[in-house]
Amino acid sequence: MGRLTKRVVDGAEPREKPYTLWCSELKGFGIRVAASGKKAYLVDYRTAGGERRRMNLGVHGVVTTEQARKLALDSLGGVVRGEDPQLEKRTRRKSLTMSDLCQRYLDAAERGLILGKGGSPKKASTMATDRGRIEQHIKPLMGRMLVMDVKRADVQRFVRDVQAGKTAKKEPSGRKQGVTDVRGGAGTATRTTGLLGAILSYAVSEGVIEFNPAHGVKRPSYNRNARRLTMEEYARLGAALREAADEGERDQVIDATRLIVLTGLRRGEALGLTWDEVDFDGRCVRLKDSKEGRSIRPIGSAALAVLKDIRDRVDSPFVIPAPRGEGAFAGYPAAWQRLAKRASLDDVTPHTLRHGFGSVAGDLGLSEPTIAALLGHAAGTVTSRYVHHLDEVLIAAADRVSEAIAAAMK
Repeated sequence: MGRLTKRVVDGAEPREKPYTLWCSELKGFGIRVAASGKKAYLVDYRTAGGERRRMNLGVHGVVTTEQARKLALDSLGGVVRGEDPQLEKRTRRKSLTMSDLCQRYLDAAERGLILGKGGSPKKASTMATDRGRIEQHIKPLMGRMLVMDVKRADVQRFVRDVQAGKTAKKEPSGRKQGVTDVRGGAGTATRTTGLLGAILSYAVSEGVIEFNPAHGVKRPSYNRNARRLTMEEYARLGAALREAADEGERDQVIDATRLIVLTGLRRGEALGLTWDEVDFDGRCVRLKDSKEGRSIRPIGSAALAVLKDIRDRVDSPFVIPAPRGEGAFAGYPAAWQRLAKRASLDDVTPHTLRHGFGSVAGDLGLSEPTIAALLGHAAGTVTSRYVHHLDEVLIAAADRVSEAIAAAMK
C-alpha cells in the first residue's frame, strides 16, 4: 500500500481476523487493526543483534497518524544508533512511578498529543487546571506508587481521601500576598478522579499497563449548580455595587460583575473579552476561545447598555483592562470576595452568578436548548457556522433574562 495517512487509517475496516497496514514511505511503521475495530500504531525493527521487535506507539484517536509517524521516526532513529527502544521502554515501565507518568502525560499534552473536547489539543487554561490537580491531589496521594502496581482499590481509596479533605490545605499562590485554597469534597474528588482516569488511559495507550484501574470506580455525585441567587439577593448585590462604586472601588470590578451577572459569561470569558469579540450590531459576543471553543452568545439589552457604557470610558483592546500596563484585569477574585461580603453573599462565587442567569431563564419559561445556547453549553453552543446572524428568538430570550436581573438589581 502507499503512505499511511489518516484517511487510510479511518477507512480501514475490521475483518474477521486482525491485520496490519504498513506505510510504504517509512519502513517498519504500521497500524494494527483488531477484529473489534480498535486500531493501534506500531513500529517494527531489528536490533543490532538481529532480534525482531514490534513496539506499540499508541491507539488511533489518542494519537494522530502524523504524531505516530514522528514517534516511529524517533524509535527507528534510535535503532540506527544501536539502541533498542522496546527494551528501554520495558525497563522504564517497570520503574515508572505515578509522578513520572503524570509528567509524561503533561509533556504529551503540551505537544498536542492529548486531545481535549472536540478532538483539539488541550487549552492553556485546561493545562493549568490539570497541573493544579496533579500537584495538589494526585502526587501527594499516589505519586510514589509504581504505575504497574496501581489497582482499582487504590483508585477508590484516592476518591475517598480527596472527598474527605485529606489533601485540603492553604498555600502561597506565587502572587503577592496570594493564597491558594486547596479543597476536598465530592466535586473535587469527582473531577480529579476523572483526570486520574485520563492519565491511566494514557498509560494504557503507551503500553505501560494492560488495563485502566480507574474503570468502574464509583465517584461521588454532587450538585454543582445547587446555589442560585434569589431576586432579593440580586437587589443586595445591586446595592453593594453602588456602594462600592461610591467608595472608590475600581471600575473594572464593577464592570466585570455587571457583565457576568447580565450575560451569564464565565468569569474567564468576561475578564478576557476583547472589543473585537463584541458585535454591537449583531447583539452578541463572538468568543474566539471559550471552554467549548469558538462560541457565539446573544447579549440582552441591559448587558448591551453596560458594554456601551464601558466602551465610552475604556481605551484598551480589553473590555475589562488592567489598571496599569497592558492586558486584562487580573485582580477580580479578591475583589469579588470583598463585594460578596458587602452584599452578605459569602457563599456566592462568580460561577453562581452564571448559574443564576440560567436559573432566571428557567423561571421565565425558556426551553433547555435556549438556555444552553444563552450560556454556551456544549449541547447548545452557537458556533461559527452561524457567524452572520443569531436567531431573533435567542436575542429576545437574552433580553428577557438580562432585563429581569437588571430590574431586580435596581
